[in-house]
Amino acid sequence: MSRIGKKPIPIPAGVTLAIDGQKITVKGPKGELSWTVVDEIVLSQADGALTFAPRDESTRAKAMWGLSRTLVDNMVHGVTQGYEQNLELVGVGYRAAMKGASLGMQLGFSHDVDIPPPPGITFTVGKPTEVKVSGIDKQLVGETAARIRKIRPPEPYKGKGVRYGGEKVRRKEGKKK
Repeated sequence: MSRIGKKPIPIPAGVTLAIDGQKITVKGPKGELSWTVVDEIVLSQADGALTFAPRDESTRAKAMWGLSRTLVDNMVHGVTQGYEQNLELVGVGYRAAMKGASLGMQLGFSHDVDIPPPPGITFTVGKPTEVKVSGIDKQLVGETAARIRKIRPPEPYKGKGVRYGGEKVRRKEGKKK
C-alpha cells in the first residue's frame, strides 16, 4: 500500500479542479496546469479533497498510485504558490544580467551566454552573481535550472561555476610539490 497515494489532496480556496475522464486540469491564481493520469488510477473528488486509488493490484498500478498523487499535488502547489530555484555564480568575472526577457551571463567563455526563457518560466537577477528561476511547473523550473548549471558546472579545485543556492561543492586538494 502506498502511504503517499492514500493521502488526500486538499483543494485550497481559489483553486478549481476539472476532471474530464483521466485528464485533470488545475486552475489557480498563478495559472493553469493539466496532466493526464494513467488508466490504472481512479480519481475521485469529494469534500474539498481529491483522492486516488489503484484500479487493480498490478505492480504498475501500485507504482503509479503515489506518483500520480504527488504530481497532482505539485500542480496544486504550483498554481497557488509557484516554485523557484536559486542559482549562484562563483568565479572572478562571472555575472548575470537581464537582456529583455532573456538571461545574459558571462561565465569565462570568449562570448556571452544568452538563455531565452521557456514558456512559463521567468528569470530574476537580484545581484550580478545570483539568478532566480521561477514558474508554476516544478519539473520545468528544475529542468531549466539544471540546463543553466550544465553550461558551467562547479569544478572541484577552485569551486568556480554555476551552483544551486546553498550547494556545497566538494573540493579536491591541488598538486603537491
